[in-house]
Amino acid sequence: MSTTSQPTASNFNRMNLSRFAKFAWFVLVYNLGVIVWGAYVRATGSGAGCGQHWPLCNGEVIPQSPDTARVIEFSHRVSSGLTLLLVIALAVWAWRAYSKGSIVRWGAGLTLFFTITEALVGAGLVLFRLVGENTSIERALSAAIHLANTFLLVGALTLTAWWASGGKPLRLRNQGPALLMIGLGLVGVLLVGISGAVTALGDTLYPSSSLAQGLQQDVAPTAELLIRLRVIHPFIAVAVGLYVILLARVLSALRPTPGIKPLGALVTLLVVVQLMAGVINVYLLAPVWLQLVHLLLADLVWIALVLLAASVLAQPAPQATTSEPLKRLWQHIVSPDSNA
Repeated sequence: MSTTSQPTASNFNRMNLSRFAKFAWFVLVYNLGVIVWGAYVRATGSGAGCGQHWPLCNGEVIPQSPDTARVIEFSHRVSSGLTLLLVIALAVWAWRAYSKGSIVRWGAGLTLFFTITEALVGAGLVLFRLVGENTSIERALSAAIHLANTFLLVGALTLTAWWASGGKPLRLRNQGPALLMIGLGLVGVLLVGISGAVTALGDTLYPSSSLAQGLQQDVAPTAELLIRLRVIHPFIAVAVGLYVILLARVLSALRPTPGIKPLGALVTLLVVVQLMAGVINVYLLAPVWLQLVHLLLADLVWIALVLLAASVLAQPAPQATTSEPLKRLWQHIVSPDSNA
């Protein structure tokens, strides 16, 4: 087995990436495309295009007389299958190129694990008929599980690419309040994504002809569960979005090192754009194209936050932050550029 030393941080700053690192970033970008296409399958009601068959499509390896729904669903299965092959190649390459105990190996292993669970969740949706016009609570729960697993997969793949590009391993001990704040931010964004997946499902199954009708449906006492649940998402999104913006500002001040502040600014920008897209999505009654953009932005927010968290937690906490956490945090919030 050959071993390769991990790229240094300086190499990453100069974008002098190894072939493995470039491949890892490519797999991440490819996965984003697969995720968006999967949302298109759900938004167009094409999930049942291959019937109750998996991995075959209506009992055939390649459908002979496909209609539109079948083509959409089958193409998603092909692209998802290619994802599995790419991730297997990533894991094998990491195993061969990096030494035992390498953080890159761990990242690639987690990526492979969540890719397999993603495939199993997708198979379950088809085999248990939780697709098409199914409006059961089981389908809402499966949408939540699917989104959570997707975010974990994207997070693991992001960290693999980051570490292969020179990112340092996480140092979770003695991080002070920063660790708790980051944990809350990550969990919050995950919850926003889950509630968004359920909301998008409700919009697909119970479309509204006007904004007024949609609002009436949301508050009607006899409304279906998926309709009543979708009103919760905007409140969670705004609350978590404001918290993440504050988190990015605080982390940029607590760790004023090269790379942290740009990532914090990127997180803030993406959150603001995502909130704006959410407002427009509601106003336009969730057209399919905007649902896809909204999901892509959610993934980008998640990726940027994971990178910010990884960058911050790779550094030791400043002594002042651990000795006077509340006082120092307040100073950074009200005056982030202060050197006090």
